[in-house]
Amino acid sequence: MKYASVLAGLLLSILLAMPALASDVRLISDPSVPGAVGKAHLDKDKNGNLILKLEVYHLAQPTALTPAKQTYVVWTQGRGKAPQNQGQLKVNNNLEGKFEATVPRETFDLFVTAEDISGAENPSDPKVLSGTLQP
Repeated sequence: MKYASVLAGLLLSILLAMPALASDVRLISDPSVPGAVGKAHLDKDKNGNLILKLEVYHLAQPTALTPAKQTYVVWTQGRGKAPQNQGQLKVNNNLEGKFEATVPRETFDLFVTAEDISGAENPSDPKVLSGTLQP
């Protein structure tokens, strides 16, 4: 009996020590980029900060869109809050890109837009990729 309670305590400690983060979230693509695939997930760094990791595949270069744009921007938007520009998503010649940023510890919408400048203050339409993440 004592062995079982020690074992249960040990298992509980291990489970509580593991980060309880969401698995990969598949992003929804807009009809303007029908072949685009995106996935995002949250991780914790060594200081306990929440890190957004985004990967995209088959995402056309922004200059190939109609109308043509210069860059992609990653946005987060908490419930009832304004969208926040998290930075530029660069797409390589293989139409793939990766992005990481520290994000707040709250449920938020994640989306990618094509913009004329990486420092855009407000997102443009359409949201070429979108999804919701929960810490």
